[in-house]
Amino acid sequence: MNGQSAPRTAPSVRELSETWESLFRTQVAVMRRLQRDPAFRTLGINGYDVLFTLSRCEGTGLRLNELNDHVLLAQSSLSRLVERLEKQGLVARGSAPEDGRGVVVRLTEEGARVQREVGRAHVREIARIMDGALDSDELAQLRALTGRLREHVASRHPL
Repeated sequence: MNGQSAPRTAPSVRELSETWESLFRTQVAVMRRLQRDPAFRTLGINGYDVLFTLSRCEGTGLRLNELNDHVLLAQSSLSRLVERLEKQGLVARGSAPEDGRGVVVRLTEEGARVQREVGRAHVREIARIMDGALDSDELAQLRALTGRLREHVASRHPL
């Protein structure tokens, strides 16, 4: 070999659609099982998703439209969910420091505690469901491929 990789063959529309269908069906199968996780009885998987996303912000929070970019909910559904989470004391809404007009959603201390508690149980359930399906190398390859796909979609097809 001369160290050069062979040119990549462009996939067909059929290959693209079959691959998407496989990825989507796998996600649906896993999510249906995760939704039955007892950890989500009180909070719900969408509420956890919001808390998890905010936990990655290191206290700075996100504007509602930015939060919406990270969760799979319609803007109106997200607004109602954030209201419920605020009433439960799990998130707080405040003015955006940059302009004072926008609303920033932040995780409260109680929200961070609940996120960690539910998150630990959630991770155990993920491990239970996925254990034995792929080895460590395959998991690393899958993370790399899905990361590359996510970056491609975000950069070439912005919302």
